[in-house]
Amino acid sequence: MKNKLAIRFVVFFWLLIACFSTNARQPNVVLIMTDDQGWGDIRAHGNELIDTPVLDGLARRSVRLDRFFVSPVCAPTRSALLTGRYPARAGVTGVTQRREVMRAEETTIAEVFRAGGYATGIFGKWHNGEQYPNHPLGQGFEEFYGFCGGHWNIYFDAQLEHQGKPVKSKGYITDVITDAALKFIDSNKGNPFFCYVPYNAPHSPWSVDEALFQKCLKRVGKDKRTTACAYAMVENLDTNIGRLLARLKKLELESDTIVVFLTDNGPNGKRYNGGMRGAKGSVHEGGVRVPCFVSWPGSLKPRDVPQNAAHIDLLPTLASLCGIKLQPAKDRPLDGLDISALLRGEAKEWPDRHLITWRAAKITARGIWPRRGAVRSQRYRFVREKKDQLYDLKADPGQKLDISKTKLGILKSMQTIFEAFDSEATASAKGKVPVPVGFAQAPWVELPGVECVRGGGVSFRNVNGWAHDWLVNWKSKEDRIGWDLEVQQAGRYGVYLSYACAPKNIGSKLRISAGRKYFEFKMERAFDKGETVRPELSDAKGLRKVREFGLMKAGEIALPKGRVLLELQALSIPGDSVCELDALRLKRID
Repeated sequence: MKNKLAIRFVVFFWLLIACFSTNARQPNVVLIMTDDQGWGDIRAHGNELIDTPVLDGLARRSVRLDRFFVSPVCAPTRSALLTGRYPARAGVTGVTQRREVMRAEETTIAEVFRAGGYATGIFGKWHNGEQYPNHPLGQGFEEFYGFCGGHWNIYFDAQLEHQGKPVKSKGYITDVITDAALKFIDSNKGNPFFCYVPYNAPHSPWSVDEALFQKCLKRVGKDKRTTACAYAMVENLDTNIGRLLARLKKLELESDTIVVFLTDNGPNGKRYNGGMRGAKGSVHEGGVRVPCFVSWPGSLKPRDVPQNAAHIDLLPTLASLCGIKLQPAKDRPLDGLDISALLRGEAKEWPDRHLITWRAAKITARGIWPRRGAVRSQRYRFVREKKDQLYDLKADPGQKLDISKTKLGILKSMQTIFEAFDSEATASAKGKVPVPVGFAQAPWVELPGVECVRGGGVSFRNVNGWAHDWLVNWKSKEDRIGWDLEVQQAGRYGVYLSYACAPKNIGSKLRISAGRKYFEFKMERAFDKGETVRPELSDAKGLRKVREFGLMKAGEIALPKGRVLLELQALSIPGDSVCELDALRLKRID
C-alpha cells in the first residue's frame, strides 16, 4: 500500500509527462457514465418508447463509436476506464466482497490528468474500493462527492459522502450529483479540469419522480413497470446531462471541452437493445456493447467510427487529445490504444484487434467457476460459456447461428487468445486485497459485513452479499467473523459495532482479537427498529430488505503493523442469536 505522497512519486516515475497544446489552453474533459443504461436506452438508437432529446442531440454532434465495448458488470468497467487496463489485471474481478477493489498501485486517469496540471473531481458512484488509498481521494481525485459502494439503496435525500465525510443530501440523487459537478465546473472554469460524472441511474432500486414514472408507464404499458421506471430514470438523466452541457455553453467552454458519454454495461432488464443477444452480466454482444459519444466542437467532426474500441482506450485517447504523453511502467502496461486518429478521421487504415471479455461468477475454495468470456474481432465473436461458440457478427448480428464447427481456424486462434488471458486473470483473482488501515488521511475505517471472512453458519440477509447487505444467523460459539487487514502503522484503535439486536438477545459475551491481542465485552444495549422492504416502483419479485443500525463502542485494541486478521466471536449466547451485524468501524487513537 501507499500513502498519498507515495502515489505522487509513483505517478512521477510511471509517467514522463510533456504537456503541450496548440490552443490557448488544454481542453477540459467532462466524462459522463451512466449505470446499467443499455445501448438501446436512447431514442437515437431506434427506441421509440424513450424520450432522450439531449443525448440524441449529443449523438448528432459527436464522434460516435459504433462498436464500443465495456465489461459485463459495473466495477470492472470502471477500473478499465480509470486505468486503461483490463480489470482483472488491476485486481477487479467482481462487484462485491472486495472483488471490486482496484489495486492502489494502479495509475488512474485522474492521477494522469492531475499530474498534467488539471483539477480533478468525481461526482457519483466510485465502486472500486471505499477505504483509503483505494478511495477516490487516494486515486488522484482532488474532490469527491457521491458514494463508494456498488449501488445506493435510497435515491431521495440520500446519505452521501463529500471529501471523506458523510453528508445528507436533499432531493433526487441524479439531480444532487449534477449540482455538485456544476459547482466543480464553476470553481475551475479558468483552468483545465477533468470532471468525472459516473451517475448511478438507472441502476436499481427502481425509484424516480412519480409523475415522470407515470408518463413512461403510459407509454410502455401498465404491465411493464420496471421498464417504465428504467426509462423514467434515463429521461431524468437526459435532463441532467442537458444541465451540464448548458453550463459549459453559458461559461463559453463548449469549444474548450471534450465531452464523453458512455454507459457501464448492457441494460439491467429485458427491454429494447437493438436486437443484440444478452443484457447486463452477459459476455455476449448485448451485455458489453454500449453507446459512446465523444464531442469536441470545432476540433472533432461528427462521424461514425465503425472500428472496435473499448473502455480501456479512453485513458490513452483522452491523454493524447489533451496533450499529455504517457510512458507506462513496464510491470503495468496499458491494454488500451490511443484511438485519437480514429476520432479525428485521420486513420486511413486501422488494423483489426481482439478485445477480451472475462467474467468470473463465483470464487470458492474449489476455484473460480464458472469463468465466462469472449474475444471480439471486427467481424467475429468467440464466446466461452458452457461450451465454446463462434459467431459472424457481420452476417448474424443477433448471434443466432454458432459457426464454431465450420470456422475451426478462427475458433482455435480465439481460443488460444482467451485461454492465455484466462490463465492470467485466474491467478489475479485468487487473492483479495486486504483492507487498508492506519493511513493518516483516514482516521476512521469501516469494515463492511460484506467484506468479512465468514466461518460457521453466518450468512448474508439478502443471500448474495451485494453492497449494503449485512450478516445474520450468528447463533453459535463456533461462528467466526473476521476481516483481513493490512495495518500501515501499529497503534491502538477504537472498535465500534454497527449492529441490530432485539431486546431478547442482549447479553452475549464477545471477543475481538487480532493475533495475540484481544478484548472482551458484552452486548448490553438493544437496537431494533425492524426490517423494511426497499421501496421500488418496479414489478420485480424478491425485493431487497433494508434496516437501520445502531452504533456502539465495543472497546479498544492494539493492532500490529502488517497483515493481521481481526476476528469477532461469541463466548456466550443467552438468546436466539448474538446480533445482526452491518459493519465494524475502527478509529485510530494514537
